[in-house]
Amino acid sequence: MIDPNNKTISIGRQCELVGLSRAGYYYAPQDESLENHAIMRLIDEKYTEHPFYGVRRMTEWLRREKGHEINPKRVRRLMRLMRLEAIYPKPRLSTPGEGRKIYPYLLRNIAVVRPDQVWSTDITYIRLRGGFIYLVAIIDWFSRFVISWEVSNSLESDFCISALNRALIRAKPEIFNSDQGVQFTSQAFTGVLKEHEITISMDGRGRALDNVFVERLWRSVKYEEVYLNEYRSAKQAVGRLRQYFQFYNNERRHQSLDYETPAVVYKSVRGIASAA
Repeated sequence: MIDPNNKTISIGRQCELVGLSRAGYYYAPQDESLENHAIMRLIDEKYTEHPFYGVRRMTEWLRREKGHEINPKRVRRLMRLMRLEAIYPKPRLSTPGEGRKIYPYLLRNIAVVRPDQVWSTDITYIRLRGGFIYLVAIIDWFSRFVISWEVSNSLESDFCISALNRALIRAKPEIFNSDQGVQFTSQAFTGVLKEHEITISMDGRGRALDNVFVERLWRSVKYEEVYLNEYRSAKQAVGRLRQYFQFYNNERRHQSLDYETPAVVYKSVRGIASAA
C-alpha cells in the first residue's frame, strides 16, 4: 500500500492518497498491558451497545458480568484513552485551555434539507491485535455520505485537519459540527473552518447524540466491519475500512433515505442544486 522506496511520491503524499496519517504509517503498539487491551475491547463493545454507560456503571459491569477485579480509576483512564464519555448532560466545571474556544450548538430544531448544509465529525477507537488506532470521519448530515476519513495512532489534531482539508477539496458545508474535544477546538482546526467562512457548531458537553448521525455511523462501522475482523496492523485496518466506506457510501441502502445509498442522495441532490 505504502512504498517507502517510491522516488516519485513521498511517504506523506502516499499516506494522504490512501487515507492514512503518517502516525498511522509509523504505527507501533501502544504501551498497554494485554489485560488492558482485553478490557478496552469489552468497554468498546459495551459502550457501542449502551453509550449511556459511564465510569461507575462500566466498572460494575466489568466486575459482575466479566469477572475483572478493576477499580473506577482504571476504567476512567481507559475510557479517556478511548475517547469515550457517557451520553448525558454534565455541568460545565472547567473552561477551555488557552487558545481554545467553545462554540454554541446550532443544530437544535434546524431543518437539514440539502447536502453540504451540515457536516459533522467525530473520532472513535478501532481495535487492533495487540493495540489500537483512532478513526476520524466527516459525514454529510442530509445524505449520510462519508466525505472523508483518516486514521492515526495518536490523538494529535493533525489527522483531523488532514481529513478536513481533503473533505474541503470536494465541497464546503454551511455549518460544521463537532464535539468539544481538543482536536476540534484547536486554533489549527477551527482556523481552517474560519478561513473557508464555515459556521462552527459544537455539541453540548456529554451530549454525543447532538451528533447523532456520526454516532449511528460508528455503530455501523463497529458491528458490520470492525467486530467481524481481527486487524493485525494499522495498514490492514486501513485497507478494510476503505472497503467498508466504499460499501457504506455506494451500496449500503438506508431506510431513512428511502432505501437509497448515501452516494446517490448526496450526488443527485447536489447535481440538482448546482443546475438550479
